[in-house]
Order: sequence, then C-alpha cells, then structure tokens
Amino acid sequence: MSGTRRELHLGLMFWATGTHTAGWRYPGARADGAFDIEFIQQVTRLVEAAKFDFLFLGDRLATDPALAKTNPAQMSRMEPFTVASAIAAATSHIGIAVTANPTYYDPYTVARLTASLDHLSRGRAAWNLVTGADGAAAYNFGRDGHWDTEKRYDWADEFVDVVRALWDSWEDDAFTRDKTGGRYIDETKVHTIDHVGEHFSVKGPLNVARPPQGQVILLHAGTSDRSRELGAREADVIFAGQPDLDSAKEYYADVKARAARYGRTADEIQILPGLSVVVAPTTTEAVQIYDRLNALVPLDPEHETVDSVRFGGLGQGLKRNLASVSQVLEVDVTGYGIGDPVSREVFDSAAPAGRKIFAGITETTRRTVEGTAPITYFDLVNGITVGSRTVVGNPVEVADHIQRWFEEGAADGFNIFPDFVPGSVAAFTELVVPELQRRGLFRTEYAGTTFRDHLSLERPGNRHGDRRPLRSEPN
Repeated sequence: MSGTRRELHLGLMFWATGTHTAGWRYPGARADGAFDIEFIQQVTRLVEAAKFDFLFLGDRLATDPALAKTNPAQMSRMEPFTVASAIAAATSHIGIAVTANPTYYDPYTVARLTASLDHLSRGRAAWNLVTGADGAAAYNFGRDGHWDTEKRYDWADEFVDVVRALWDSWEDDAFTRDKTGGRYIDETKVHTIDHVGEHFSVKGPLNVARPPQGQVILLHAGTSDRSRELGAREADVIFAGQPDLDSAKEYYADVKARAARYGRTADEIQILPGLSVVVAPTTTEAVQIYDRLNALVPLDPEHETVDSVRFGGLGQGLKRNLASVSQVLEVDVTGYGIGDPVSREVFDSAAPAGRKIFAGITETTRRTVEGTAPITYFDLVNGITVGSRTVVGNPVEVADHIQRWFEEGAADGFNIFPDFVPGSVAAFTELVVPELQRRGLFRTEYAGTTFRDHLSLERPGNRHGDRRPLRSEPN
C-alpha cells in the first residue's frame, strides 16, 4: 500500500448475545442466537453487505454457569471452526477469523483446520492466536494448572513456526492431476518439514493442499511485552484494547517499530482496537439507548459482596470494581451504588488521572458530572476496566471518533463490539458505515475476494518454490 491512501479496516466481534453485559435483555435482541446458524449467517451477511473486512469468532475452552448473569455469550457457544464452515457456505467475500488457542491444541491440527477453512471459503480464513488467560481451561485438558506467561509464549512461538511450515509443505503446483500421463502429483513438490524443536516433533507434510492465501491470515491480541513481540513478528492483524488516545498511539507506534525490526512495513500489520458503538440518528436517542442498556445490567441483591457484575470480559465483583475506581480517582467510592450519579464533590476531589477518565467519558458517551445525562459509577467502572472503548452518539459523532484515532496514528481500523444483536449491528452498518464512506475512509466495494485482498497484502511465495523467506530475523 506504499504511496496509496490508507484504508480503514473493520471487523465485527460476534457474540450472539451482544458484548454488553445486558445486551441480550434489550428489546428486540436475540437471546437464543448462539445455536441458531441461520441467525449467525444473517448477521454475517449484514456486515458483508457493508463491506467489513471480517467477522471474528472468539472461543473459550471452559465455562461457568455464573457467566449467565454476567456474560452469557462466553458461557456457552458452538465450536468456532464448525460455525466458520457454515458462514463460509453462506457468504462470498467477508473474512472469517477463528480462534484456536495453541496452549491446548497441537500444530498439525491447527494447520489442517485453518487450511481446510481457507479452501472452503476460497481464501477468507484467519487464525486468531491467543495463548489464553483462563486458568479453568487447564482442567478440561488433563493439566494440573494453566502455564505461566513465559511458557505459553515459548510454546506459541514454536507452534507458529510449525504451522507455517506445514502450510508450505505442498507447493502451489504440486497437484498435476495429469489424466493422460497418470500422474496425480509432482512428488518433488511435496515436502516433509522434519521439525524437531523444544516442544514439538512434527514430520509432515500436511494432508491438505497449500491454502489459497498461501499463508492463512494471522490475528493476535495482547499488551504484554511477549505479546507485542509475537504480534509484531507474526500477526497480520492485532486486536488492541487501550483505554485512551495517548496510550493507543504509544502502543501503535511501539508495535509498528517492532515489526520494522523484522523487515516488515507499517502496512503489513493492521492494529484494530475494540470499539463498542451505541449509535442512533440523534445524540439524544443514542444516550437513551446507552442508559437503557446500563439499567438492564443484572445485579444480585447482595452485589456488594458477591461476584455479580462482569465488565468487558473481566469477572470482577462490584466492590472490587469500585475499589479500582477509588484507586484511580484517589477518592473512596466503594460505598456508592453502581447506578448512582457521580457527585460534584467526588469529581472535584479526583486525582488528575481520574479527571482524564471523566473527560474521556464525557467525550465518548456525551455524559457529564452534572446535567440531564449524569456520569454514573457504572460509567466509571466501564471507563477503567473494559477492554474496549465505548462511543455513544449520532453517526457524525461516531465517525469523528473513528476518524480521529485513524488519522492520529492510534488505529488502522476497529473491531466493532455490538452491544446487542442484531440491532447494534444494523445500526452501525446503516448509519456509521455510509458516513465513513462519504468521507472516503472506508471502501464501497471489495477490492478482491480473499482476506488478503481486503488487507492489501500480497500472497506470500512458498518457501520451497522460490526460496523467499517468510520473514526476516530482527535487526
């Protein structure tokens, strides 16, 4: 893309019950969509019609019935590769990102699953590589406990190397299928990988032809140093979750600089923060939707002592959440209720970091310490603990927020978090996407049919066919 205008990229984080804690309770929202493949296909077609880059399917390898109160979307859902196959059959252009945790998979299986999905979708597959922070998964896979960060990333580093080698184990023209000569393949173009490393011993070759994209698109998320390094070296797309513009710009610059040390250009890696959007034709209507959603958050009568509220995927009790708010504000607010408005006295006593949080909430949700839409402690908890920002407003206000982050070097696009489904998805595609297109920020048509086409990435050569290295060693 060097020398051409940057293009905004958009993905949809698909949680069937919505990414908001109470999204499934909102009027018109589907509460039973997690196991309805026609519904999932319908939502995917909505964002494909809007020319989104991809739909993202997360995964969790453990469950807890307590999540029914806090995040039913992560409590129970179908296995993502199965869902992705059905999506591929019902769509033609949109990328399909599937999560597979290397901590609990083996490289051959992931290489086979992802290559198969790439063939089924004709080049639209992506692998979301997460090492997993959920310790409960270990007990479902015969482990005594969840590995620490260093071991998980050591494992993941070698895991990716093996998967990439397996994807390349068949050269693109290995299948001759010569009926006259009776030669189905050219045996010289099929390669064992003979990998023997610290964690894996894999002979190969893969039993699936090379993926249509050559190498399946790789996604990654995380903010730790090891995560940044893995993402900079391997990922085509990175999900980020910085809470404000300044920290997002620092993360963006850091990852792009790390990628350059591996011989990669800034255009070869796209950084997409999560963004929760509540949009309506007018600001007033959008704030009303936001307030109604927040009012539907289910609270246990004993919420001051039990783990009853889950924000942005973080299972923290209300008292602990308000303790976190107290630390940031440097004011004790643990005695307040989640729906209470923040008083002028608390605002005036807040530390500078707390004032910054207040300013961010006012900017993105149109709420103030005093006024018709007062900032509540829910807003503060949301503003401090979630893994994505929330922006509330009319289409112009939402597009302004997206454009600012895009143009100021904080993001290459966004992974959109729909608070309730399908309503939030329809609102974004009908109201925000046309505004972004009007500004020349987002495509009006797909440039090609593969996920690589959407990201303007070249198809990599096969390491055996033209000897080009997949990546450089760090400088």
